[in-house]
Amino acid sequence: MEARVGHYYQMDGTYLVGREKVREYARAVQDYHPAHWDVAAAAEMGYPEVVAPLTFTSTPGMSCNREMFESVVVGYDTYMQTEEVFEQHRPIVAGDELKIDVELTSVRRIAGRDLITVTNTFTDAAGERVHTLHTTVVGVTAEDIDPAIKTAVHNAMMHDVNILGIGESEAAYEKTVRPEGEIRIADGGLTRTPATPSFDGLKVGDPLPVRHTRLSRGDLVNYAGVAGDANPIHWDEEIAKLAGLPDVIAHGMLTMGLGAGFASAWTGDPGAVTRYAVRLSAPAVVSAKEGADIEFSGKIKSLDPETRTGVILVGAKSGDKKIFGLATLNVRFR
Repeated sequence: MEARVGHYYQMDGTYLVGREKVREYARAVQDYHPAHWDVAAAAEMGYPEVVAPLTFTSTPGMSCNREMFESVVVGYDTYMQTEEVFEQHRPIVAGDELKIDVELTSVRRIAGRDLITVTNTFTDAAGERVHTLHTTVVGVTAEDIDPAIKTAVHNAMMHDVNILGIGESEAAYEKTVRPEGEIRIADGGLTRTPATPSFDGLKVGDPLPVRHTRLSRGDLVNYAGVAGDANPIHWDEEIAKLAGLPDVIAHGMLTMGLGAGFASAWTGDPGAVTRYAVRLSAPAVVSAKEGADIEFSGKIKSLDPETRTGVILVGAKSGDKKIFGLATLNVRFR
């Protein structure tokens, strides 16, 4: 696997960001900030169209990454998401037509486990990179899972998805790498005056108001359809238990989307975030009868008067378990 680091390909065609897709995704992550929904509200904040939620890129990214995990990152029976980093060079808005690159950027072995990082880069029609997404997963092999899960998953999945690679054989591998050329990073996330609280009124240690979010099985099924994450551990109790889980669990990316919305409700401007990093520590279990309650909290970790930026720590817990091991947002303030 280490020899395959640097493997690169580009998505066929382009991804056109639709206004209704933005709203659909915002609804799935329960983010009702006006900039995601209303063109006039977005315009008041200096945006030409409705703004995609910060974690929106995970949806096209997941589709593009299938080839990586089907033909390049091989030798594992399944994968467990562990960390995500979103770099927002400028906010993505409805109407953006994006080219998406996929690259295997790291393979590390820690405590007997392989940690694999795949990076998606999103480039707009002007040739500027507007977003970078780093996804880190743990490769899981057969000795760590119940053998019965392969058949159960295969029988439960929709017709064109095969997340465990049943019936597939490894084809001859040929490495392709990123072609040389200039990479231009968009600076739109740094030039617009953010619609946030004034930096001058902030102090290190200031708390964010606590917010409780409820998740039901219906929310998980809806998110699976909107985001394209069809893994049955998010909606089938028997398969979740075969995977060693106590019950159905929420998508890690869904909880990250909820966390981003929690923070932007306080900052007032989802486009003011330049970086969002989340390390997952435990899943949110969502029972059929009771659902799940997720409590989000936060505080200002640090402030930089020279750049008028700050780092916000975000905490998330469900029941007595911390969902986020460490989550930080870098935010520009007015």
